[in-house]
Amino acid sequence: MLSEPLAGIEVEEGIGELRAGNLGLRIARTPEELEAAQALRYRVFYQELGAQPDAAAAASGRDCDRYDGVADHLLVMDHDLGDGPDAVVGTYRLIRREAAESIGRFYSADEYDISLIERFPGHVLELGRSCVDAAYRGRAAMQLLWRGIAAYVFTHNIDLMFGCASLPGTDVDALAAELTYLYTNHLAPADIRLRALPSRYVDMRRMDPAEIDPRQVLVGLPPLIKGYLRLGGFVGDGAVVDYQFNTTDVAIVVQTDLVTGKYFRHFERDRDRR
Repeated sequence: MLSEPLAGIEVEEGIGELRAGNLGLRIARTPEELEAAQALRYRVFYQELGAQPDAAAAASGRDCDRYDGVADHLLVMDHDLGDGPDAVVGTYRLIRREAAESIGRFYSADEYDISLIERFPGHVLELGRSCVDAAYRGRAAMQLLWRGIAAYVFTHNIDLMFGCASLPGTDVDALAAELTYLYTNHLAPADIRLRALPSRYVDMRRMDPAEIDPRQVLVGLPPLIKGYLRLGGFVGDGAVVDYQFNTTDVAIVVQTDLVTGKYFRHFERDRDRR
């Protein structure tokens, strides 16, 4: 039997559960499942990737903030491990405009001027806090997450997705090729181009683009950023160094009318089977 629903959250049931063998994907339904996602985020971000926890995070072993309470949380579940919190092996946090308005801001506003997004006339969705357990970082889990996002976009008629995506480390000169490549080849159109806040702005143009080997750069980009680019995504103007999380962040914007149709076809087939 399920525990009581997440306090203060209208749990999203529209996408049901998507399956790929023993793996399933659905929205978190209980406080215990949300805590399992937060514990997974802590293990990946803090214990594996070197983020620096504050006292509360270190004591709880959870990565959590006020945005969790208004978000929907996609969960990848390994049903060989069960059907509840112990089965959570991947997660992605989704915040719709209405949810952000309920607490006064989007998470990305800490790093970027998102006024263009706030004025955007359609439905918008912020994505963030994505991670997968180290034992599940193959194609299946990531494909499930992308299918889940596509299903969510389809269900809620989302027109624009955005968020921060991370490159590992805080040495921007060591990331010169990646940042320059992204700015040169994938800069967002002016009407949806987020810009890093002046106090945090780091110029992404760090070397001569002619000196870059695009294939080599693409191979080295984090899978999440490559996934966004495959969906027709763009980057904003300016990187942001996040010393707490040991990352260099870039803003990502995806117009959903450009999203590759195969993910929507997956969802439509799954929905027809239910």
